[in-house]
Amino acid sequence: MAAKLILSMDGVVINEYPVNKERMTIGRKAHNDIILDNLAVSGEHAAIVTILNDSFLEDLDSTNGLEVNGVVVKKHFMQPNDVIGIGKYSMKYISDQVSQTNPADFEKTMILRAPVKQAVGAAKPAEPANPMSTQIGMAKPVSAEAVEKTGKFGVPPTVETAQAAAPASTAAPQNAAIQILTGPNAGKELDLVKNLTTLGKPGVQVAVLTRRPHGYFITHVEGANFPSVNGQALTDKPHQMNDHDVIELAGVKMEFYFKG
Repeated sequence: MAAKLILSMDGVVINEYPVNKERMTIGRKAHNDIILDNLAVSGEHAAIVTILNDSFLEDLDSTNGLEVNGVVVKKHFMQPNDVIGIGKYSMKYISDQVSQTNPADFEKTMILRAPVKQAVGAAKPAEPANPMSTQIGMAKPVSAEAVEKTGKFGVPPTVETAQAAAPASTAAPQNAAIQILTGPNAGKELDLVKNLTTLGKPGVQVAVLTRRPHGYFITHVEGANFPSVNGQALTDKPHQMNDHDVIELAGVKMEFYFKG
């Protein structure tokens, strides 16, 4: 049985929605997959991204936020019988699928931040220790060809990646990585060895890169504007990545490539 959401208000069931798309949006506007016609609900309030048997809930920078089982969340790895609360609405998540992801791994993040500009002579502030934050090591320098392709480097906002572990038994595609092309972090590289990687700046623009047996796919998750691949804006459908595709997301350019 496919997962589904049971929508109710004040204990009365209103509708049922099968979770049968890679990305489903919840909100007040008519283009959403689940429409909640109430002023307490934002135009695009939340999204559910489903990868294989796993579903992930993301708050799309809504005005009034959302809860899962009475706890306010920004992102959440969905478990059977979880109850999403948005305003006066409740949605119970029903699924008998076997998860392939450890929920704890989904919350682990690696963060790249652009350095803060310092006044002349000002001391550089020490970065706080954070066991959940890891800076990606320096990779090969960005080539002249990459510079020519991307133009003048700018200063990127936060690039955040949240990864969920892939099961060892799943057939894997060719190894791949992304390399940051713009700004002070240019040249830094991230191997795509996990089942799910989210990229972007929360509240601005977020996308997920998924690793599947037949390739890598990018899907828009959050933000009014969709990220682009090779200058072409994505749609709400998953887009398969090809060698040396250039992703532009939240003001950052990065190159996807297969590793030999």
